[in-house]
Amino acid sequence: MSPARLSTVVLDAPDAHELAAFYLGLLGYEVRADEPDWVLIGPPPGLPGLALSFQTEPAYVPPAWPTRAPGEQQMMLHLDIEVDDLEAETARAVAAGATPAGHQPQDDVRVLLDPAGHPFCLWVA
Repeated sequence: MSPARLSTVVLDAPDAHELAAFYLGLLGYEVRADEPDWVLIGPPPGLPGLALSFQTEPAYVPPAWPTRAPGEQQMMLHLDIEVDDLEAETARAVAAGATPAGHQPQDDVRVLLDPAGHPFCLWVA
């Protein structure tokens, strides 16, 4: 039996194509598969990186950051994206449609929300 291999992370969104376009620009990825309600993107050939998929979910409810009261929608995961220049990449992400989160827990990390409200972190090593 072959070992299991993680191939992608799937993010639900009200519009899969809109959210995929945001991450295409942010990460410099390319489209690998495109269906009416699902898009797969990944790094160009030969470059490292994990693929991301986006699925249209009509009943999508954005996650909360920081978390809300028990029983309400919570953040279930977030993406960590390493960058060389935190301020420049934060500005670029905001220009592309991200929103800075109101709560910033660390000086060397910026928590942002993508256009569908998923939290993601830009960080420097």
